[in-house]
Amino acid sequence: MENFRKLGLSEPLLKSIKEQNFEKPSEIQEKSIPLIIEGKDVIAEAATGSGKTLAFASVIIKNLERGKGIQALVLTPTRELAEQVSEALQKFSKHKHLEITAVYGGVAISPQMRDLRTADVVVGTPGRILDHISRRTIGFRDVKILVLDEADRMLDMGFKDDVEDIIKECPKKRQTMLFSATISDDIARLASKHMHNPVEVSAEAYVDSSKLTQTYYDVEDNQKFSSLVHFLKNEKSELAMVFCNTQRNTDMVADNLNKLGINALAIHGGHAQPKRTRTLEKFHAKQANILVCTDVAARGLDIKGVSHIYNYDIPRESKEYVHRIGRTARAGKEGKVINILASRDYENFQRILHNDELKIERGETPQVERIMVRFNEGGAGFSRGSSRGYSRGGGQYHREGGYRRQESYSGSGRDGYKRDFHSRREYGSEPRREEYRRSEYSSGGRDKTSGYSHGRSEHRSEHRGSSYPDRGNRRFKRSRNFGDRR
Repeated sequence: MENFRKLGLSEPLLKSIKEQNFEKPSEIQEKSIPLIIEGKDVIAEAATGSGKTLAFASVIIKNLERGKGIQALVLTPTRELAEQVSEALQKFSKHKHLEITAVYGGVAISPQMRDLRTADVVVGTPGRILDHISRRTIGFRDVKILVLDEADRMLDMGFKDDVEDIIKECPKKRQTMLFSATISDDIARLASKHMHNPVEVSAEAYVDSSKLTQTYYDVEDNQKFSSLVHFLKNEKSELAMVFCNTQRNTDMVADNLNKLGINALAIHGGHAQPKRTRTLEKFHAKQANILVCTDVAARGLDIKGVSHIYNYDIPRESKEYVHRIGRTARAGKEGKVINILASRDYENFQRILHNDELKIERGETPQVERIMVRFNEGGAGFSRGSSRGYSRGGGQYHREGGYRRQESYSGSGRDGYKRDFHSRREYGSEPRREEYRRSEYSSGGRDKTSGYSHGRSEHRSEHRGSSYPDRGNRRFKRSRNFGDRR
């Protein structure tokens, strides 16, 4: 406890830290807390799980008084992170008795309106915060402390203008803290515009690259799910996260794993917030050891004990890949990343390999047992009335390659994709984020499972030569038929 006391923490916070059995400050806490308590604006480069919540909690708990209005605002990019930060602040402020309120979309707004009347600290997502501002159910005239948590993620999601609008509602005389996994040019511009002589601090990556193994396996298009099942059965893992690019794939993978007796949970932005909360609680409690998810779960969530990351779909950008793999090899533990590549993933994977810091080895493709895949009726973009004579969507079984055919349906089926594409949300509380609604249905290029075809027909057969860096052989060349393989 003496190490924490030396940082200048208040007695109420020290009591809470002792009750939570914290042993010693993290690197970002040691570097930032003295500056924060001194009242300086701080830009902290720190990854999820590095202890940054305690860093900004230090000044919130020390300087705020109960019942004086909303005195601190913490902006987060996602609902899950808003809930997580709110819960952490509640624990840290146990002996100060501050009222912490979380506001985000996907849940009823009326209870939030009631809680805001007595709130001392508000943690929320930009979309819902702006909603309250427009309804005049929230005011920031008493705000002394502003925190932008996971700022790079908020900007990536297109919240720049929203964040700027919210900052304008806060008093100019305040302390501002910005926490981000990376400090990009956009982050630097935001800081220079809204922060006063900020001090920059950074911590080494929380993920131990020396304990992280990254491998890719190049599989046939109709063996992607079968390969995933093979790895899940043969790898010795604690908790595992399986990442997909679309809500549709997430549900498909989780449903079929459970039908095989593999206990898996699914989470994505199409689920109501209470369901997402229950899913994470079950995963934390290890009621299931496999979480199938979209990138909504890649950032911000502090999930301990993840030994394996599976990329069932390859993300479009290397930074999303880095965010995903950052869930494992944490705090000195070993971790493994397995990337399952089919032809539709080549374009994305090539972009990821442009990041020279990533060391991804090629693995020998295993012999796997072919598994039948089932698609649920009523799923996004599932065929009804296909001209090709396949199932009408009644939950029929097909060999795995069958789902690739669903992209080329025409007429009412294709229109159905478009209607569903425009109505679904990955970040449901922020309906204006077109680019993230799009990313939920497109993995970049050609996603054979998404039901969103970019106007291309699968009937056309393409022959391409592909060249990708290989960490062992530097380059490998392949010629693949990207058309419909039966």
